Amino acid sequence: MTSGALFCGFYSIITAIGGNYVLAAIYILFAMILDGLDGRVARMTNTQTSFGEYFDSLSDMLCFGVAPALLIYLSSLSMFTSGYLAKISYIACFIYIASTAIRLARFNSRNQTTDKKYFMGLASPAAAAILICYVWLMQDLGVVIQSYVTLTVILIVSLSILMVSNIAYMSFKDINFRQKIPYIMLFVISLAISFISFDPPKVLFIFFLFYGLSGPGLYFFRRFKRSKLNPNDISAKDNQ
Repeated sequence: MTSGALFCGFYSIITAIGGNYVLAAIYILFAMILDGLDGRVARMTNTQTSFGEYFDSLSDMLCFGVAPALLIYLSSLSMFTSGYLAKISYIACFIYIASTAIRLARFNSRNQTTDKKYFMGLASPAAAAILICYVWLMQDLGVVIQSYVTLTVILIVSLSILMVSNIAYMSFKDINFRQKIPYIMLFVISLAISFISFDPPKVLFIFFLFYGLSGPGLYFFRRFKRSKLNPNDISAKDNQ
């Protein structure tokens, strides 16, 4: 499955170079699905190894670092061949790739006793999903994405910052598929698939963007709740 994800990332690069940006985005989404399955399958079959973890990270670097950066560069930023805009374009894409590498390195070196219900920083597959669905949405709407270069650069830099930040995100790794799945969960899954099939680029972009904003939203919500506490309670929490 990891090799399949690696192939999807590689073929996404090939199709992006060929100018088929929508297909390139779809192949990265396929890589996301395979990346989400390989770890779970390894744990369910008790075949997880250190080799598999490192192989998965190298695959993630290509699929969710290099491939999305190249896709966004070719689809919207490559038109600038000289001047400050050209430099800003490839520097922003490099910052995204470097942030993905830092995010993966930090994930691999994490303490094994940390709470696995949360990711520290935005996961690289989620960041890549926002970026590629942004390209897919612009292509679907028939918008000239080159006209939104400022928005594109802001999006790239914002995702890069979120990946290397200390903001907590839900990982959903506590979901156990070995147990019986409630009927309401099956209904929610069916409803989600129905919405996605209705208009994939819009629904997927909104979904992944909402997840990307959920981390900062929860962070500021906790800060707001903490500010409502008494000063003595805040000082007591700081001393713990």
